[in-house]
Amino acid sequence: MSRSFLFLLGSTRTDGNTHLLARKAAEQLPGDVQQRWLRLADHPLPDFADARHEGDGRYDPPTGHSATLLDATLAATDLVIASPLYWYSVSADTKRYFDHWSGWMRVPGVDFRTAMAGRTLWGVTALAGSDPADADALSGMLEKTAAYMKMRWGGVLLGSGNRPGGVLDDTAALARAKSFFG
Repeated sequence: MSRSFLFLLGSTRTDGNTHLLARKAAEQLPGDVQQRWLRLADHPLPDFADARHEGDGRYDPPTGHSATLLDATLAATDLVIASPLYWYSVSADTKRYFDHWSGWMRVPGVDFRTAMAGRTLWGVTALAGSDPADADALSGMLEKTAAYMKMRWGGVLLGSGNRPGGVLDDTAALARAKSFFG
C-alpha cells in the first residue's frame, strides 16, 4: 500500500501556527505520497455519548461528518494530528474526534481498532512559549493512543509561535520539519 497522509487540523484558526508548521513538514514528502487535509472545525462532531454499557454496546454506523472523518481516517496510512496546544493538551475539536474513536470501535463491520493497527500516528503542535515540556500531556495522549491502537508512533513536531505566523520565525522547528516525516 502506498503511503497516504491525513492531516487533521484541530485549530479554530485558518492557517494558524500549527497548520503552517504541518505544511512545512508536508512539503518534504515525496510527490507520490497522497495528502488529504481536513479542518475539524469544518466537520463538527457532536459531543460523544458513551453508550458502551447500554443494550448490546454496539453503535450505529456513523453518518454526516462522523462518516467523512471515519472514512478519511481508515483511508490513511499516516494520521497527522495538527492541534495547537490548548491548556497543555489538544484542542476540544481534536479531543472530540478521538472520543468518537470509542464509538467507531463498536460499529459492526468496521473493526476500527484492527484496521488502525500498523498505521502511523504523528503530532504537530505550536505552543505560545518555548518550553517543550508544556506539550508533554499532548504528546503523552497521542503516544498512548498509538500504543492502545497498536499503531506506530511517529512523534510530535513542536514549534513556538505566539502571534499568527510566529512559528515561521522558529528556525529550529523549521529545520526539524524538513526531516520529521523522513
